[in-house]
Amino acid sequence: MRVGLAVYGDLGTTSGGFLYDRRLAAALRDAGHRVSVVSLPRRDYPRALADSLDPRIRRRLRGFDLLVEDELCHPSLVGHNAAVDAPVVAVVHHLRSSERWPAWQRPVYRAVERRYLRSVDAAIYASESTRGDAERLAGPRPSTVARPAGDRFDPGIDADAIAARAEREPLTICFVGNVVPRKGLDVLLDGLARVPGDWRLSVIGSESADPGYARETRQQARNLGIADSVRFEGRLPDDALADRLAESHLLAVPSRFEGYGVVYLEGMGFGLPALAPTAGGAPELVTHGEDGFLVAPDDAAAVTEAVETVLSDRDRLREMSLAARRRFERHPGWDESMASARRFLEAVAEKRESKPQTDRPREEARR
Repeated sequence: MRVGLAVYGDLGTTSGGFLYDRRLAAALRDAGHRVSVVSLPRRDYPRALADSLDPRIRRRLRGFDLLVEDELCHPSLVGHNAAVDAPVVAVVHHLRSSERWPAWQRPVYRAVERRYLRSVDAAIYASESTRGDAERLAGPRPSTVARPAGDRFDPGIDADAIAARAEREPLTICFVGNVVPRKGLDVLLDGLARVPGDWRLSVIGSESADPGYARETRQQARNLGIADSVRFEGRLPDDALADRLAESHLLAVPSRFEGYGVVYLEGMGFGLPALAPTAGGAPELVTHGEDGFLVAPDDAAAVTEAVETVLSDRDRLREMSLAARRRFERHPGWDESMASARRFLEAVAEKRESKPQTDRPREEARR
């Protein structure tokens, strides 16, 4: 089967969504399918919408037996799907319209995403939360949930080492993610500034996506008087990131929204309780007070309370760390998750073979 995979830019980008897309492409190739990456230019939203009318992009989406699209690209694709000569399946990590935006922007995003979702034949969702958001917005499509996995690393740390680490000073916290407003680093810094005691924070992630925000958070740490306890490390190679996770006590990424949050599961592999948001799919992974903490978006006081809990009660930290590791061990790995997604895609393609094209659910979007 000839499969097209439409993504923005380079499939090798390090974020969780691109990791998911790479794993899916590998699973399809391992099963003998031919996968061609259709790399689309990533632009601001208005220019991406203009690309959805560009006949040059439309031509690149044709000639496949199945077209898989990362829903992140929806503004560039919304005008093309009706003309695609194969089933179209969206891989939906989370909806742009589920994030917090100024009042005038959100209706625009909702309208475009609704039209896009109604233009596809089927969808693979990263979480039940995302599926629910999408179906409330655009109605049901044939779909499956194939959750991201956390076994990208070999943690190399056993339960005894995790338990012993809980006694070490100072309390070491990791933030892992692009330094952009959605990830909530500013909220984390505000919360940490109110935590008495000895703690250290490593900020690991690219600052290039929003340099202005990255500068603001550095200045914020200085203004709060905590700059000496915060280390901005930029992007790290996987082996260095694994070392940081192995020596830390808590993974704290209090995002304003996460479709799922593969980083939380990767941290759990190292026995790190996760500080994660209530918004989005993280509650499907993190059990508050057991293997992590769930905090409402922008709730710096809840961040303070969570960190104080594990800083002041190392027995509690040890119990939560071991629970996090057990949660990781129960979770399906990438091979299992992507095999499920691959079987779904094969079924969509086989169904198309047995039905006339006019029966496709996208037909409504063409009218």
